[in-house]
Amino acid sequence: MRDKAEPYRLWCERSLPPEYTPLLEALAVYAGTASASPDAPLSALPGAHAIIASSRIRYDGALMDRVPTLRVISRTGIGVDNISIPDATARGIAVCNVPDGPTISTAEHAIALMLAAAKQLKQSEIALRRGENRELFNDYQGREVFGLRLAVIGLGRIGSRVAQIASALGMQVIGYDPYLSAERAAAVGVERVLTLQSALETADIVSLHVPWTNETWHLIDATRLAQMKRGAILVNTARGGLVDEAALLGALESGHLRGAGLDVFESEPPPPDNPLLHREDVIATPHIASATGASKDRLWRGAIAQALQVLRGERPPYLVNPEVWPVHADDEHRRFRTTG
Repeated sequence: MRDKAEPYRLWCERSLPPEYTPLLEALAVYAGTASASPDAPLSALPGAHAIIASSRIRYDGALMDRVPTLRVISRTGIGVDNISIPDATARGIAVCNVPDGPTISTAEHAIALMLAAAKQLKQSEIALRRGENRELFNDYQGREVFGLRLAVIGLGRIGSRVAQIASALGMQVIGYDPYLSAERAAAVGVERVLTLQSALETADIVSLHVPWTNETWHLIDATRLAQMKRGAILVNTARGGLVDEAALLGALESGHLRGAGLDVFESEPPPPDNPLLHREDVIATPHIASATGASKDRLWRGAIAQALQVLRGERPPYLVNPEVWPVHADDEHRRFRTTG
């Protein structure tokens, strides 16, 4: 049992920026971080009541059993694929995420990758740096995105915002999402298509915005890539596991695809010898689509606020496993949290 004079312990997977420590003082929370001991990053974890989780560690039952005091895991992001929800639920641990935090930044990044690939910015910059003596004006094959057909795969928060920005750029936007209703499609301003194949076959650019699950692993494989229009562009700012990288490399090498914009990879960070990193037709960034200053502020504040809500016995707004809440709400657990 927790002594009531003892502060709650909050453990952060990433170092907690100092500007957020005032958020913890009202509840007398102590924050330990993974960076406190680089050689043993989990050394400060035992005794924690809350975890502010990123995406680098796998939170499974074995880890949770090392922390019997744990009440909540709060993610600084949308995806919870690195957290075993069944294991957390079985142990009465609340899992929260911050679905609205990265929406704007990630959507803007997806659009930036589309434009960079369509305009062949990487190829042009490399040619300029090399001082190549060729007729770059005539050789340049950049495309306007105005009038191009964009297929948004997954119309959640981020996908919907991508669709809205693309529409403002004058693109024809179609959307595929098995959970997308006709009413929602109309509200977002996209033409709803009923199959993934029909979306891929007609799009000049395909942008992925679906979660990584067993069902979506390698959603875009050799078969799906072959269904895409010749000369199309693939953009992925969701999860690396959605795309079969070997198949994507083959589609680029054969000239079937014009290019790709990738913020995520199957292995992160990708090894330096990953051939996709060395292609002029691939714009690659290191999973930083959501890492703008404004987005990170929303993510930190949202994750911390929900962790503290759980510790106070208040139901957080974005509870991933709501079935645990009766456990948290009963008198015994409330006494644990408030009186020790």
